[in-house]
Amino acid sequence: MSKPKSRLAKILTDLEAFYGKVDPSPAMDAYEMILYTNCGYPASDARCSKGFQALRDEVGLNPDSILGARDARLAAIVKVGGMMPELRAARLKEIADLVKTEFGGNLGTVLRQPVKEARKALKRFPTIGDPGADKILLFTKTLPIAAVPSNCLHVPARLGFGEEKKNWAAGYRSIQEALAAELPEDCDARIRAYVLLKRHGQELCKQSRPLCERCPVSGDCVYFNSTDTLV
Repeated sequence: MSKPKSRLAKILTDLEAFYGKVDPSPAMDAYEMILYTNCGYPASDARCSKGFQALRDEVGLNPDSILGARDARLAAIVKVGGMMPELRAARLKEIADLVKTEFGGNLGTVLRQPVKEARKALKRFPTIGDPGADKILLFTKTLPIAAVPSNCLHVPARLGFGEEKKNWAAGYRSIQEALAAELPEDCDARIRAYVLLKRHGQELCKQSRPLCERCPVSGDCVYFNSTDTLV
């Protein structure tokens, strides 16, 4: 007898039927993912992609190439990624220097450390907190961590998986633990969940003014079915 499908599994199936199969980000190693995150501001896939592509095409991703670029040129190149290009250029050099001087030119040894130490090392890089470190560990298929999109915590919380809290980190852990309890301990399954929940947060389940009337999973949504929401 097959195991009954979990509520989260049903929700993800319904989201995938609505949005179609959503491809994850292009395959990148940990170093490239950190560069990518710092190539756009305010961070979005569109801005980060533009900045990352410009950096790759006009300077290169090698730490020596980034460190050898003039500050003004680097800022001009990543300007396509949005605001504060000078700050982002400085961060890119900080990343390149840290990888070169402390990690021997790559982050392979970091990813082989126990999860606590790996997360701590990744968080030394600009803009990388627990969500970013967890995403890197998951998307590089190092560990099947139930990473949660940092700007979409409200999506699983509204669906009844964990809860947002005044302490953001505590809310993140609550939601992560709830998702981990429902998802197979498998990188591909957890990447799929990450991408679908993020897409839903971007398209319909927005932080403010969610488009509940168009939502394909409103029947399973605690937020939508709550008394306060229906008033």
